[in-house]
Amino acid sequence: MPPTEPKRKTLVTGAGGFIGHHLVKLLKARRQWVRAVDVKKPGFETSLADEFLLGDMRSRQACERAMTGIQDVYALAADMGGIGYISTNHASLTKNNVLINANTLDASQRAGVERYLYTSSACVYPSFRQDVEDLKPLKESDAIPADPERGYGWEKLFAEQLTTYYNEDYGLDVRIVRLHNIYGPLTTYEGGREKAPAAICRKVAEAEDGSQIEVWGDGRQTRSFCYIGDCVEGLLRVMDSEYRHPVNIGTEELVTIDELVDIVCDIAGKRLEKIHDLSKPQGVRGRNSDNTLLRRTLQWAPTTPLRSGLLQTYHWLWTELARTGRTKPPRPIQLAPE
Repeated sequence: MPPTEPKRKTLVTGAGGFIGHHLVKLLKARRQWVRAVDVKKPGFETSLADEFLLGDMRSRQACERAMTGIQDVYALAADMGGIGYISTNHASLTKNNVLINANTLDASQRAGVERYLYTSSACVYPSFRQDVEDLKPLKESDAIPADPERGYGWEKLFAEQLTTYYNEDYGLDVRIVRLHNIYGPLTTYEGGREKAPAAICRKVAEAEDGSQIEVWGDGRQTRSFCYIGDCVEGLLRVMDSEYRHPVNIGTEELVTIDELVDIVCDIAGKRLEKIHDLSKPQGVRGRNSDNTLLRRTLQWAPTTPLRSGLLQTYHWLWTELARTGRTKPPRPIQLAPE
């Protein structure tokens, strides 16, 4: 029999978070050896990582410890959250993420890491392309000339450039992914760091049928949302590719926030009146992913329809809230396993 090919040793930073935890699960399903690192362990499930290190990636020493013996790095660690959080913490968020990204990159290069994937964000795209009536899907080349979101968007764009410089100056084999509004089960759903799909699912689950739901902004702002299963599959495919420039991972299914609320209400079997709060942050007017480059590069793109992903997300979140008596009828139908 031919010898068994040795498993690659993989590091996932930010593995206590939503995307990082799902990524570890997929890597283990693909029979990889995985070291996870974060300042905290996952909140809803036990990590499947072969080794879980508690470490703060703002620290150079923590980064060096994490990189020992590693071949592939998925750099997901970040100080981040929903629009309410990132719009009110510009200084601390930017400082924390600059430290995380610079130290992670430098430790990877010094340790001889073979492949390095950085997870950036659609927040790097210029606001002047997203605050217009004639909204067009965002291509990777649209990031320059730069005018990203304050704080989070600027540091993500800077980190993309720094990642590229480590490739050009030191030969670190890099990948860069721009994620577009990832959602799904096991996500943060309260406390200020939750994203719109989780926040809306929580509000709907807690609302009495026939009552009201608060919606930030006028509800006509638009977004596309990418299901977590598609996201982590895309990360593995990009890592296994030879493409070293930024590429979007998102969907092209554009909806208004009001339409997002309507879909969740329909899934929940509830009729709720929308109360729009114009004093709350709502971000750019519109944002959608252009997946032309993704399809050309990987011969792949996300496939999960928004309603299907929200059905899974709402059912999981309703079950979580029901444990402490926070939900209002009706109870969601039992779903088949994914």
